Order: sequence, then structure tokens, then C-alpha cells
Amino acid sequence: MKDPDELLYFIALTLVPQIGSVHSRILLEHYGTASGIFRSKSSMLEKIPGIGSVRAKNICRFKDLKRAEKEISFIEKYRIQPLLFLQDEYPQRLKQCADPPIILFHKGNADLNAKKILSIVGTRKPTEYGKFLVEHYLDAWKNLDILIVSGLAYGIDQIAHRNALKHRLSTVGVLANGLDTIYPSSHTSLAREMILNGGLITEFLSDTQPDKQNFPRRNRIVAGISDAVLVIETDTKGGSMITADMAAGYNREIFSIPGRVHDKKSAGCNSLIRDNKARLSADPQDIIEFMNWDVETRVKQQYILPELNEDASVLFRLLQSHGAIHIDQFHSKSGLKRSSFHAALLNLELEGIVVQLPGNFYMLRRPL
Repeated sequence: MKDPDELLYFIALTLVPQIGSVHSRILLEHYGTASGIFRSKSSMLEKIPGIGSVRAKNICRFKDLKRAEKEISFIEKYRIQPLLFLQDEYPQRLKQCADPPIILFHKGNADLNAKKILSIVGTRKPTEYGKFLVEHYLDAWKNLDILIVSGLAYGIDQIAHRNALKHRLSTVGVLANGLDTIYPSSHTSLAREMILNGGLITEFLSDTQPDKQNFPRRNRIVAGISDAVLVIETDTKGGSMITADMAAGYNREIFSIPGRVHDKKSAGCNSLIRDNKARLSADPQDIIEFMNWDVETRVKQQYILPELNEDASVLFRLLQSHGAIHIDQFHSKSGLKRSSFHAALLNLELEGIVVQLPGNFYMLRRPL
């Protein structure tokens, strides 16, 4: 940073009334520096498309640099890395969005420009099925270098972060508040672990509380910083659907795991698939293959199978081709008599090859 005051003026720009992310980006692209914006005359500023006289005057009248200086003291004290929109270290995927934050505050060691970044979102009150899916997908990706992003919230977010850490995948939480606060507070220990293997990021200054209006702004970062978004269990309304809509607007890939038709917590996932807003994902590998992530170098996992009889082999091949399948459809497609079907299924369960999911769905356990 050539100008030592540049960070000061970047922070100051976020404090000017009626200057949001879009206006800030317009100004930065016009002037090339934040300090140049504040050194400009009102008559020059108001000529920039989208700025106008009111915003130009607000910039020229702004004098509260003490708040910006206070923030610099905070980030220096706690060794927080500020990422400015014009820097190469700034997340390049966010730069592609129309409304990126002009400054991010990062605590941790994550590479926010990693080759593969996936955001995972979902309900704050997942079912056992939803919990299993998060664990299953992240376990399948443990040999891949994927940065996992979520919002550090209850439910799917928390489970995604914890399982990423479990499998030594870097994981980043995007906050709707300043870095002086962890919300919810019960996730403080989780956040500390993430800082050691990933990190926390926010666009909000210290002393900013997690107010309701901050969460959509948080969600746009979750959507924009990644290559793709995976939605696991959500109703038709809520933060996960907002994130998915934002991701679609940013031309990100969206994957959704379907659930039972009458399950409210899968209604959002099902609607995303029905409306062609998301690609159906029935297996962790289909995301990896579609995104063409590490196809050549990934470790190919194989099932180490005991010798199966003919009936069990039929069921095994069905599960290989269908992923999760309801027991009624499973039996119908097998062509086996009911007694033979249940005997073969029990054999696969006892061998640890098949796992039962909530709602009488069955799928193969992860490869051994």
C-alpha cells in the first residue's frame, strides 16, 4: 500500500452516509484510490454517474476520521488482515460481483482465492437426515483441497464448519457483525479452531452487532466468494434461499439435495430443483465431477466388499446408480420377492455397506 492513509480512507468511505458498496465501487474505479475520493471537490464528484450532488456533499463533509483510526488500532492489536478492493489479495470472485464490500476484515490463514471454494448453507434446525448429508459429503471430500465457506450459524452452517475441521479442510465463517463479537456466542470455541485452519471474515467494523439487516449483506459474501453453493435442507423462505438467489445472480453454480415431498425442511431444496435454479445432487461425487475439481489427481475411493450373493449384488448395483432411494422404490426396482429383498438388505446393513436414512431411504455407506 503506497499511501499509508489508504486504509484509513477505505474505512472512512464505508462510514459516509448514503455511500454503499455499489457507489463505493464506482468511485474507486474512477479515482483508483480511496484517498483520491476524499481529496476531490464536490463539483467533480457529483459528475460521476450514479453519485449526484447529495452523495458528493456527504463525502466532502465527512470529517469523522477518529472512528476509522479507532478501527485501525483494533485490527493492529488483534492482527486482523484488512483486504482492500483494489488489492490482489482481495477475493477475486467477489470482485466479479456488482456489489462487493470494498473492504473485508480477515482473521485466520485461509486463502480466499483458493482454486476450489464451496459454500454450504441450510436450515438452522436440521433433521438427522440433514446432519447425515453434511457429514457424508464432507467425509467424501476429505482428500480434496476445497475451501468450505458458511455463515457460522446454528444448524447446517455449524455442522459444515465442524466436519470441515474434522477432515482437515480449510473453512471460513462469514460474519454479520464485527470481529470483536462471535455470534452465536456458543460457537466461540468453534471460531477459534477455524482461525487456526481457515478463518473468519466480515465487512463490518468492530462494535457492529449482528442486527437483522446485516444478514443479507453477510449472505451475499457467502454467495459471491465461492465457485458454487450447496443447499442442504431449507424451507422456501429464509437466509439459505436468499443466498441461493444471490448466487444465481452472480452466475454461481447452485446444487441442491432433494428431500421428501411433504417435508417442510426440504421444500426449499425441492423448489430450487423444480424451478431449474439448482442442479440436483444425490452424491458428493456429482458436484466434484460437474465442477471438474481435481479430476486427474483425486484419490479414487473403492469399496472393499465381502463376497455378495446374487440378491445382495442386485441391491448394491441399484444403490450405486440411484444414490439415496426410498424402500418402496428400492424393492420395486430390485424385482426380488419381498422376503428375498429384506433378507438381502439386512445382509448389506450387517456388513456395513448400506445405511438407512430417515424416512425409510437407503444409500451406500461411504467407500472404505
